[in-house]
Amino acid sequence: MNEHNMKTEPVNEYKSLLPADWSVPQVFRDRLGERVGRQRAMKDDGHLLIVLHGPPGKDDAHREGRFFWQDPAGKWKAHSKGEKVTTLSRHLDDYEREINELETEFNSADSSDDYFQTLGDLAPMLRATRNLHITLQQARQLLKEDRELIDYRDRAYVLERKVDLLYQDARHGLDYAIAKQHEAQAKSAQQMALAAHRLNVLAAFFFPIATLSAIFGVNMKHGFEEFDGPVPFLAVLGVGLLTGFILKAYVTRKE
Repeated sequence: MNEHNMKTEPVNEYKSLLPADWSVPQVFRDRLGERVGRQRAMKDDGHLLIVLHGPPGKDDAHREGRFFWQDPAGKWKAHSKGEKVTTLSRHLDDYEREINELETEFNSADSSDDYFQTLGDLAPMLRATRNLHITLQQARQLLKEDRELIDYRDRAYVLERKVDLLYQDARHGLDYAIAKQHEAQAKSAQQMALAAHRLNVLAAFFFPIATLSAIFGVNMKHGFEEFDGPVPFLAVLGVGLLTGFILKAYVTRKE
């Protein structure tokens, strides 16, 4: 076969993310690669394509793409991988449901670890809702005559605002929990320092007596030698325990 007569057909290296039966302008397919990319809206020849992301999961690094196409006649079609979404309203419902779950998680947070975990879960949702609102605002500007897009954009703003408030409240909760921990640690350190000071006072008071008694071998007659055991032992033990409790109360008492 003559190589000069061979014809090479162009090979499409990328499989379109849009359904093959969608009669969309080719420019839409050309502007989409193998991955969904960022959320955005594009318009050409009366067609509007909105590229969105599904609600981010807590451990979901890959964003699920959702595509919403409006033809020149005003008819909407939707396509997504994973969970099937048929309308933009259903898409926003999914976000609202996930945000309500995050709100429940925030309300149950009680420690700095809980608030830190909540912040980590809220951060991707905040970015997603912010870009969702920006994209729907962009779509609204591209298709100003579509009143339905106004409602979608406003719902997206409400979702973004709710997540933003939750994020700010979680940050304040984390700051408050950390401040309480620092305060408790400071009080504990102060109490330990006070107890150490009292022990030093007691040691300074009894040290000379104990030292002199040890040097001179003090062993005074006290009369206990005349008693049969174990009465003297039990008496000394009882007095020692009572004195120990009194000293413990003195050393550990709070100001």
